[in-house]
Amino acid sequence: MTYLNKMLKDSLCLLLFGFFMILFLFAEKIKDISFFNRFPSSFLNINTIFLSIVLEAIPFILLGVFVSAIIQAFVSENAIRKFLPRNAYLALIPAALLGVIFPICECAIIPVVRRLIKKGMPAHVGVVFMLSAPILNPVVYASTYFAFKSTPYIANARMFAGFISSIIIGLIIYRRFKGENILKTDNDIQHGHHHHHSSKRNKFLETLYHASDELFDTGKYLFIGAFLASLFQTFLDRNVLLSIGTSPSLAPGVMMGFAYVLSVCSSADAFVASSFGSTFTEGSILAFLVFGPMIDIKNTLMLFGYFKKRFVLFLLMVTPVVVYLSVYIFQLIFI
Repeated sequence: MTYLNKMLKDSLCLLLFGFFMILFLFAEKIKDISFFNRFPSSFLNINTIFLSIVLEAIPFILLGVFVSAIIQAFVSENAIRKFLPRNAYLALIPAALLGVIFPICECAIIPVVRRLIKKGMPAHVGVVFMLSAPILNPVVYASTYFAFKSTPYIANARMFAGFISSIIIGLIIYRRFKGENILKTDNDIQHGHHHHHSSKRNKFLETLYHASDELFDTGKYLFIGAFLASLFQTFLDRNVLLSIGTSPSLAPGVMMGFAYVLSVCSSADAFVASSFGSTFTEGSILAFLVFGPMIDIKNTLMLFGYFKKRFVLFLLMVTPVVVYLSVYIFQLIFI
């Protein structure tokens, strides 16, 4: 991809965000304009949902790109190799527990994991960290605990199911892609190299340059994913899905579909899930809380942007199956 093409795409994303921001800020005045009266009211709903997703995600995106940039500037390949156990299977456990130390949600984790893999972290270990961190971090645990005050075991169940599911998925990825490069080889940001070369002695400037490059790269996928999610949320007929919410076998799959479509940040999704408590089973609520932080619309777009298509498609097939089976078995035993 040439520098000019990349700049055009970045500019289009910024224009899209600016367009929706204008609609949001001047929604009441726009309603009075005869031209906009021809559009259905759902058009403004799309705008509101789109902005709510983007504005909710942006702080975490900023956190993610700065963590990614710091890793690029300050963390060496040798440091990563020394931290992880040499055994491919034992390395999965500390990878899953990294989420407890680093409070990064699914909005920000992908650029961080990409950078770690480029620095030498094994692919399957990076995948475990990517899937578990948005669930196991303390911010998410606290929000889940407060959202389910009447049933506090839901928070513990979310942590346990998320930990087990991520480990299983990591094992599958290891067996399937052992020794393969899952990152896109042509996705490196070329236009910033002159900055990075001139600032090798200044780690602070190098971090800023990497962060700015990462922000534009990640931001466009966030905007596209948020727009698609807002379309689904506006036009999806939820009444049809709610009618099967009490089925122990169907409800978890339905709620996983909800989680994918709604694309709510993991630090806030527990409050959304709790609103379904009177309609859906506890097992299906748990499926929502585990699957949503792992895979949703916005991070699917990011995955396709940074990782090879074959790997992403495989991950998209494996993750819902593993989460569904984990939650289904968990609810049979404990709930």
